[in-house]
Amino acid sequence: MAQVYDHGGGVRSVQVPIPDNPLGHTLVHVVDTDRGPVLIDTGWDDPASWDTLAEGLAACGTSVGEIHGVVITHHHPDHHGLSGRVREASGAWIAMHAADGAIVRRTRSTRPQRWFTYMTAKLEAAGAPEEHVAPLRSARSHTLPGLAPALPDREIVPGELLDLPGRRLRAIWTPGHTPGHVCLHLEEEHPARLPGHGRLFSGDHLLPEITPHIGLYEDPDDATVTDPLGDYLDSLERVGRLAPAEVLPAHQHAFTDAPARVRELLAHHEDRLTGLLSLLAEPLTPWQLAVRMEWNRPWDQIPYGSKNIAVSEAEAHLRRLVKLGRAEAVAGSEPVTYVAV
Repeated sequence: MAQVYDHGGGVRSVQVPIPDNPLGHTLVHVVDTDRGPVLIDTGWDDPASWDTLAEGLAACGTSVGEIHGVVITHHHPDHHGLSGRVREASGAWIAMHAADGAIVRRTRSTRPQRWFTYMTAKLEAAGAPEEHVAPLRSARSHTLPGLAPALPDREIVPGELLDLPGRRLRAIWTPGHTPGHVCLHLEEEHPARLPGHGRLFSGDHLLPEITPHIGLYEDPDDATVTDPLGDYLDSLERVGRLAPAEVLPAHQHAFTDAPARVRELLAHHEDRLTGLLSLLAEPLTPWQLAVRMEWNRPWDQIPYGSKNIAVSEAEAHLRRLVKLGRAEAVAGSEPVTYVAV
């Protein structure tokens, strides 16, 4: 049975399950407009997830076929996975920020083997041992989800109101978790008159109890040296200044006092960067750093795919330290090691 929450003021959410994932579910938000309901995110592309979304929409008094539009906070498959099916069933438009739209287009045009070759090279450069890299050399495309995500029809322009008749929903660009992640600010009085400025659909940018993954913006065809953690910290502060009355995230549960949560996350990342500097008293590769970092379980208990994500997160933190002048690459090291300055 679908779990549905009524947040008041023509906003509801449906818990759409993510198969075999500790997050459990994505909260798909249903926003009433004068032209029919609009979804914020759609959930994972899985038969059980689709059935749950349909049940949840029925419990909201509508159906998939009546959806007017789909607004995507970011391109990840637990958010964008079912967008194509929703559009096929309803004729709804799909809106996404241009940076994530570009990733969707490249994902659709990149052969799976190109991705595995790229990941192999990335992990080798990060100092991963051969026993970890070897499975990627013989990997097949069925091991990757989201290889044919739906192309968006509309572009979300930061700072502008979305075309939602009867509602005021403004796009706030919040890169970090992905380069095109957006939060959506409902500039309307809170239905329970809570103090603050409207409500914020925060996607994965601001969650009540967990920190989103901040890794490198993986793209086989883009050689730009990005700073995802710096992007994230900057856009966190921007959201804190909005001071919404309530935050409606894509995972866990709704919460208040966004500025306090932003302060906690800023402090968490500053503590983590400080802790990494102590580890970098000796030269370490990104892989060696990831092995030594604190995770939610011991390194040898982390699943294979999650280790790749952990290495990407270690590299994002290294990039931030290098950009701040607090760490540097050791000249001539192969694979490259880093040391605190």
